[in-house]
Amino acid sequence: MTGSPHIPVMLDEVLHALEPRDGALYIDGTFGAGGYSRAILSAADCRLIGIDRDPSVRPAAEHLKQAAGGRFAFVEAPFSAMEEVVRTSGGSHVDGIVLDIGVSSMQIDQAERGFSFQKAGPLDMRMAGSGPTAADAVNLLSEQELADIFYVYGEERRSRRVAKFILTAREEAPIETTDRLAEIVSRATGGKHSKIHPATRVFQALRIFVNDELGELARALEASERLLAPLGRLVVVTFHSLEDRMVKSFLRARAGLAGGGGSRHAPVAEAGPEPSFRLLYRKAVEAGAAEADANPRARSAKLRAAIRTDAPAVTDGPELYRSVVPLARLEAAL
Repeated sequence: MTGSPHIPVMLDEVLHALEPRDGALYIDGTFGAGGYSRAILSAADCRLIGIDRDPSVRPAAEHLKQAAGGRFAFVEAPFSAMEEVVRTSGGSHVDGIVLDIGVSSMQIDQAERGFSFQKAGPLDMRMAGSGPTAADAVNLLSEQELADIFYVYGEERRSRRVAKFILTAREEAPIETTDRLAEIVSRATGGKHSKIHPATRVFQALRIFVNDELGELARALEASERLLAPLGRLVVVTFHSLEDRMVKSFLRARAGLAGGGGSRHAPVAEAGPEPSFRLLYRKAVEAGAAEADANPRARSAKLRAAIRTDAPAVTDGPELYRSVVPLARLEAAL
């Protein structure tokens, strides 16, 4: 098979954690340019379903489909819909799931997608190309809602000041381009104060909000628990702390490790549900020094993995995620 123009982050570590085997069925929930999918299919005589909600990846998927000799199928859908995807294909369980969370380098490179403040373009940021845009968010949401989004999803300490500047600017004219928003945020934060651009956290927050990325991740984690066969493996690569904390919390809880050891003076607590996952690694795996030096995106990457047990999936566990501002609120304002 031919190589991918976009090298996936921590490819060797992903393959080591997944351990592809002959005859198995895998899901690549974030197909992108197909780097993980291509490597998995090359590592074993297995079958794989690629999933991606971004319609622009279809040419890469079609190319791999032709090269894979019937072992690969592609479905345009959010990865949270993986159960429906597998059922539609006639299956009920899979042997491994790989998720690479966040925006891809391909999406950033396309100025017309509006993901990057470094490229002038429309303020869009939609991965699926449908639904509310980032421009809709900054022009229609209230000052408090914008501040909450910037603070929670972007961990922006000046969230209230940035939101105030945005409301003042949009009274003059709608904010419709990436460069204009970046300039507004720069003025609100007083210019560049560190190694990262002052608009980085705001753009991240808007992207997460518009695409409901944390909601998608929460639903996908719970779906993976139901979908994986015993001894099936879940491998997740994240790129910032919000995602990593969610994955860590979910896997530790399902492995029966949440809550710590408690107090020897406290009453004995009732046993929780039987662990549905066994952690493959105690800590997150990070990219090696050589990869981190060669690929800046790899520097923040963390890989967590777990093996499915034969215990039933948890049906009444704690809520993994609640949106700080429901996306439906923006949809209703359109």
